Amino acid sequence: MRSLVIDGSTALGFLMPDEQAGSALEALDALERGVPTFVPSHWGLEVANGLLVAERRKRASHATVTEALHVVFALPIEIDADTFAHVLGETAGLARQYGLTVYDAAYLELAMRLGATLATGDAELVRTARKAGVAVL
Repeated sequence: MRSLVIDGSTALGFLMPDEQAGSALEALDALERGVPTFVPSHWGLEVANGLLVAERRKRASHATVTEALHVVFALPIEIDADTFAHVLGETAGLARQYGLTVYDAAYLELAMRLGATLATGDAELVRTARKAGVAVL
């Protein structure tokens, strides 16, 4: 694997003990081994929202969420500065073509643009990425 794009579900999958899945832990392992890892610009908001929803639903304590947010911002992840520049063209086109949300299409577009492997816990996004010829972790 040359590079990796991780979505919010993957990050939550290695941050939340009750959501840990094999692919999320594989992505974390890749990050720790130094595989260049990228995310679209909305990723941090999506992950923070998922953590706060877990806190509201009493699946995580305030302290756990605060610690997880610190972990997220310390990860060696590159935030793609060009996500927004691609939304009107490639991203919207992928969302239309595959029936994805624009948020999910942004992960797919980034993986396609970078030739990266996509890590996601979203079954529909996995199927779509494979149809589009994107490697999935």
